[in-house]
Amino acid sequence: MSVKVALADDHILLRNGLADHLKSIGYDVLFQADHGKSLISQLNPSALPDIVLMDINMPQMDGYETTAWLRTNHPSIKVLALSMYDDEKAIIRMIKSGAKGYILKDSEPAELHQALTAVYQKGFYHSELVSGRLIYTINHFDDSDKPFPHDLFSLSKRELEFLKLACSELTYKEIADQMHLSPRTIDGYRDGLFEKLELKSRVGLVLFAIKNGIITP
Repeated sequence: MSVKVALADDHILLRNGLADHLKSIGYDVLFQADHGKSLISQLNPSALPDIVLMDINMPQMDGYETTAWLRTNHPSIKVLALSMYDDEKAIIRMIKSGAKGYILKDSEPAELHQALTAVYQKGFYHSELVSGRLIYTINHFDDSDKPFPHDLFSLSKRELEFLKLACSELTYKEIADQMHLSPRTIDGYRDGLFEKLELKSRVGLVLFAIKNGIITP
């Protein structure tokens, strides 16, 4: 059975080319949409897509809002963000909205296929955005009754406070101001958490916090 995909992107030429490519490698492209409202209006409860390839910057209803709506109303539909934005804020916001993966529009076709396969089969795809350790943790403890390793919870009160703020759209300097600490001290908290949790990026911190219930997407 082929994987059913829908596309949401306001760049028509890119979207059409992507649809043609997906069809050529065996995907069932159900429909295309210019924005979130169009996507929602085309959803057929009797034939929902398995995955939505979601752009972020769209008119009327952007990728963040549409992804959050799908998470609430059709949680079985997995969202793979496909965007030009490679900054941490965009990635973090999409993940918090409910996206299961995030790749860039200039990615190779092979990576797109890999991402779609991973999202469909495993429920997530994070590529180089997070360390192999976090991917291992998500893969082995997601949707199971097993507890997370105890050492992942060995965080101080201030580390937890920093972690929650790191999951917002605040800059590190703004976090320092809010915690009444120096930027250098904040850098120390960040680097300490990277080492303690074996992570490599702010995105990794967000994924860890979501997975452990420290924040709610």
